[in-house]
Amino acid sequence: MKNSAMTFIRAVLFCLLCAIALAAFSPVTKTFSTDWKEHILLILAIIVTYGLVILFTKWEKLPLQDIGVVAGKTTFKKVITGFGIGILMTSLQPAFVLLSGHYKVTPASHISFNTIFFYLMLYILVALREELAFRSYPLFSLHYRFGLWPSQLIILVIFMLEHVAGGMTWIQAFTGAGLGALLFGFAAIKTKGIALPFGLHTAWNFGQWFFGFKKETGILQGVAEKGFENIAERNAWISYLVIMIIAIIAFYFYNPKKEKGKTGIQ
Repeated sequence: MKNSAMTFIRAVLFCLLCAIALAAFSPVTKTFSTDWKEHILLILAIIVTYGLVILFTKWEKLPLQDIGVVAGKTTFKKVITGFGIGILMTSLQPAFVLLSGHYKVTPASHISFNTIFFYLMLYILVALREELAFRSYPLFSLHYRFGLWPSQLIILVIFMLEHVAGGMTWIQAFTGAGLGALLFGFAAIKTKGIALPFGLHTAWNFGQWFFGFKKETGILQGVAEKGFENIAERNAWISYLVIMIIAIIAFYFYNPKKEKGKTGIQ
């Protein structure tokens, strides 16, 4: 019981320190005179987060390979696989809304290669920071101690809390960050590392931007017919929920063949 309580406390403390690191660097990077200030913020946070991963795994007496942050032979393949799944998922959302009618997608004007690269790098860094902060040490240490669902629910709540602190409502945090936490968590546990959920997470965020579902202008823009804006928004949310729930169920029942040796972030 004592060891279980300590594992829980360490996991919560780890996530708290990761959030504090991000918040501490934020006012500093905001003073930088560059459009890449958010990228710099995330890079600094990633460095600190990985350092915390090393410290906390030693405290918990876990090898780094057992929490999915050591690269191996299949790491790149799993990142690409995750990215492909994410692109497929995010492509289905606008397709569903288009099929519902009263909605069209048009190319945005003045989108350059530099803009695409800017957002791709941003979402790579966002995904890497969040996978390290939530799906490496905390998820795996909790999973080894408490099992699949308790570990998932604990991380889900913590993940939601960070997004609520960032300005989301509780409903937005649950339907957005919460479902994402379940999806990426199952992907991490079932594939024994953060490589596949990292690729999946990156593709989902980038694809949402690409198809115009984020507040920033993407490569494509969805436009609802006048008077049908609320219906289009409702259809977008329904499609999102259906896609995420199907993906969560698929990863929950996914049973990969056991690989020899430690898999790390493979």
